[in-house]
Amino acid sequence: MKRLKKEFFHLPTLELSRALLGRTLVKETSEGRTAGRIVETEAYIGPEDRAAHSYGARRTKRTEIMFASPGHVYTYTMHTHCLFNIVSAPEDNPEAVLIRAVEPVSGRDLMEIRRNGRKELEWTNGPGKLTKAMGITMGDYAKCCYEDASIYLLEGSAPEDIASGPRVGIDNSGEAVDYPWRFWDPASPYVSKSRKKPGTP
Repeated sequence: MKRLKKEFFHLPTLELSRALLGRTLVKETSEGRTAGRIVETEAYIGPEDRAAHSYGARRTKRTEIMFASPGHVYTYTMHTHCLFNIVSAPEDNPEAVLIRAVEPVSGRDLMEIRRNGRKELEWTNGPGKLTKAMGITMGDYAKCCYEDASIYLLEGSAPEDIASGPRVGIDNSGEAVDYPWRFWDPASPYVSKSRKKPGTP
């Protein structure tokens, strides 16, 4: 599979969130290479999105990379977990796509070690789980997905169907709580446990 080029990341954020499904995320570390097919994403659309870190054009040390060009890596820590996002709008428009789940493609032995022997379906079925399994850390902050040699995306196959619904874990975000900006492959067993099926509360 070929690496995704710069132009791919210039899709509007909601389109990119859908287009990322089925693409392969690759992480190279000194321990080895892991790869996972993206099966779940969430879009965060900047200053007007109360659930986004950049709501109100908030510009801090943490969110600074969100103001960079599309394709850069935005990692942040939540409850000790590192979460992986891809910046998704032109410079000075702080939007990003959270990668919520991937389906293991390669490096399974390494993923199993990093996930402490948990069942395979629990290795990467959540945003904090996949970063542990793949060795993605805060050290990846501000890297570029189409130029960097250690973290990048490959072409893949789009899912036959794409489901959408409200994002997860944003209960204090006003009207943004109901935006259907979470997208997933309903055929994948690696989608996170929260709201797997369309129409579920």
